[in-house]
Amino acid sequence: MSYLPKLEEMMGRLPQWERVNVENWDNHPTYRVGKKNFLFASDDGKSLGLKLPKDEATAVVGSDPEVDPMGYGLGRHGWISVTLRKKPTKARWLEIEEWLRTSYTLVAPKKLANKVLEADGLL
Repeated sequence: MSYLPKLEEMMGRLPQWERVNVENWDNHPTYRVGKKNFLFASDDGKSLGLKLPKDEATAVVGSDPEVDPMGYGLGRHGWISVTLRKKPTKARWLEIEEWLRTSYTLVAPKKLANKVLEADGLL
C-alpha cells in the first residue's frame, strides 16, 4: 500500500507545489515549492522527511518513537524523518498534514506561505 496518494491529496490544499522524482535518489519523490523541497518521501510514502521549527523538531523527536532527526546533517536545521510502521490513524494523518503544512510554510516564498498561514488562522 502506498501513502503517496494520501499525501498528494493533502498537498492539493497547498498552492503551487510540484512533485520531482530525483534520479540520483532512485527516483524517490520530492515535493517542492519554487525550487525548495518541503517533503522528501520513499516510493511508498511510508518514510517522510519534513522541516519543522528547530524547537518543535526537537520536541517531536524526543516524544515520538517514529520520528528521528533527518540524516546528512539536516536534523540540526529542524528536518525530521518520520517512519510510518503501521497503518496511520486519523489522528496521525492530521498530525502529518500539520507537519506538511508547516514544512511548506518554512520553505515557500513569503506570499505563498502567508496564504497557507492565513488559511490555518495563524496570521
